[in-house]
Amino acid sequence: MPERIPPREPASVLRLTGISKRFGALVANDTISLDLARGEVLALLGENGAGKSTLVSILFGHYVADEGDIEAFGEPLPPGDPAAALAAGIGMVHQHFTLADNLSVLDNVMLGTEPLWQPFSRRTQARRALVETGARFGLGVEPDALVARLSVGERQRVEILKALVSFGRKQGAKILILDEPTAVLTPQESESLFATLAQLVADGLSVIFISHKLDEVLRVSDRIAVLRAGRLVATLPAAQADKAMLAELMVGRAVPLAQRRTHAPGAIVCELRGATLLRADAPRPVLDAVSLTLRAGEVLAIAGVAGNGQDALADVLCGLHALDGGTLTVNGAALPARPQAWVEAGVARIPEDRHAVGVVGDLPVWENAVLERFATPAFARFGVVRRASAQAHARALIERFDVRGTEGRGVETPTRALSGGNMQKLILGRALMTTPHPPGAAADPPRGLQAAAGGPARVEVGMREGVGAEGAGVPALIVANQPTWGLDIGAVAYVHQQLLDACAAGAAVLLISEDLEEIFALADRIAVMHHGQLTAAQPTSAWTLAAIGLAMTGGVADTAQVSHAAA
Repeated sequence: MPERIPPREPASVLRLTGISKRFGALVANDTISLDLARGEVLALLGENGAGKSTLVSILFGHYVADEGDIEAFGEPLPPGDPAAALAAGIGMVHQHFTLADNLSVLDNVMLGTEPLWQPFSRRTQARRALVETGARFGLGVEPDALVARLSVGERQRVEILKALVSFGRKQGAKILILDEPTAVLTPQESESLFATLAQLVADGLSVIFISHKLDEVLRVSDRIAVLRAGRLVATLPAAQADKAMLAELMVGRAVPLAQRRTHAPGAIVCELRGATLLRADAPRPVLDAVSLTLRAGEVLAIAGVAGNGQDALADVLCGLHALDGGTLTVNGAALPARPQAWVEAGVARIPEDRHAVGVVGDLPVWENAVLERFATPAFARFGVVRRASAQAHARALIERFDVRGTEGRGVETPTRALSGGNMQKLILGRALMTTPHPPGAAADPPRGLQAAAGGPARVEVGMREGVGAEGAGVPALIVANQPTWGLDIGAVAYVHQQLLDACAAGAAVLLISEDLEEIFALADRIAVMHHGQLTAAQPTSAWTLAAIGLAMTGGVADTAQVSHAAA
C-alpha cells in the first residue's frame, strides 16, 4: 500500500470572496475580498462606519452576507453560525471584555464549553489545558483568581486564553481577531501584549488586528487592509506605509493634525480641595482626598487605568454626585449636586459612554441636540417645546460639526442610526454650541463664560463659521471623559481641534483619557489617578511615557501626599 501523502496546507488560512452586506439602502460591505496567511498579522483599518464591524460580524457568524463566500483552512465556512466559526478555529477578543467578574479565571474559560446534561464537570482537565496554554504563550494567569481582582492587562490575557484553550472543543483558535486590543492598557501592558502577539504569530497563529492607533498598526502588522464607505480601497505591505498615507486612505483626503495655540492660563474656573467620595460597595473611597485646580484656557489631563476613580471625578464635576468630604467650587461658588445647576453655570460634559449616557438612541437627532437644555426659554414656552427653534439649532449643529448620517431624514433621523463617530460629533456640538436666545432677547454669553473669561468681550473668540450669534461663546468648563474612544483618525483630529479651539477661546478643559498619545497631544498639565488618589498635576514636558505608565499602576511614591499639591 503506497504511503499516504498528507493534504497540502492551503496558501491562505482564511479567504473572503466578494462579501457584500446591505441594511436597507445602506451598503455596509461592497464586494470585499481578502485573504490571510498562516502566521500573518493583517491590520484592518477604516473610519467609523466604514464596514469593519460588519465584516468581522459576518466572519464570526453574527451576520449573514447577502453575497460572497468564506473559506477557513480550505473548507467553506457555514454562514450565520458562530459555533461553526469557533469549530473552524476562529476566535475573537472584543474591545470591551466579556468576562464574568464574579467568577474565577478557570470558570470563565470553561463557561459554555460543557453540555448542561453532563453529570460532572471536567475541571481537572480544563485546569491542565489552561495552565499549559498559558505557559506555552507566556500568558500566565492564576486559574483560581477572581476576575474582579485582576488588572486590566490580566483580564485581557484571560480573554485571549479563552480563545486559545482547546478544552471543550475540537481545537483552540488558529485565527484570532483582536478588536482595539490596547484601548485600556498601560504602556507596559501594551508592550507585554505585543511580546505575546509576536510569540503567537511565531507559533503559526494568524491575526486580524483592528485598531485606530496607526503607530501600533505599523509596528505589529505584516499587511494592512483599508476600508472606506464599505469598499476595500487598499491592501498593502506595512513596510511600504506610513501614518499620513494610511490616514488619507481611510478618510479619502489629507488629515491635518490638531494645532495647539500658545496662550497663558487665565482665572481659576474649578477647584477641588481634599475631595472625597465614598461608595457603599467599594472597599476604599472612590475619590480619596483629591485636589486640583483648573484655569481658563488650559487643558488638564487625567491619565489612569479604567476603574481608578476617573468616572467618579467626572460625575462629581457634572453635578451627579455630592462629595462626602472636601470642597468643590466653580467660579468661586459651590454648586448643588444637581446637573441642571451645573449646565446653567456653564459646565459642559462629554460622557464616556455615548450610547448609554450620551444620547437616547430612540429619540431623533434634534431632540438629542437640545436634550440638556430643552426646558430653557430658547426651546420651550409655558412647558411646550418650541420645535422649530430646537430643529433649527439641530440643523446648525449638524452643519457646523459635520454630523453625517442624517441625509435621508434630516433632524428626524433616529440617533441610534448614527455611527459612533457621528454620535460623538453630535454630543460634542451639544456641549460646545451655546443655547440660542428667544426672539428679542439680548445675546449675552453664558454665565459661566462671563465669569471665566472676564466679560462679554471674550465671547467673539468662540464664534465659528456658519453659527452666528446663536452659537457664540464657549462653556466655562468642559469635562471630556474619553472623548475619542473608538473613533477613527479623522474624527479624532476633528474632536481634538474643537477642544483646543474652545480652550483657546477661554474654556477650561478637564480631559480624562486612557490614550496617552491623546494626552500628550492636548494637555498643558497632566495628573495620574490610581485607586482614587491623584498625583500632582505637572506640565506635560515634565512627564515621560514610562513615568506615566508607572504612575498608572501605583508606582509613584506617596501618591496620597502629592495629591494635595495638585494645584
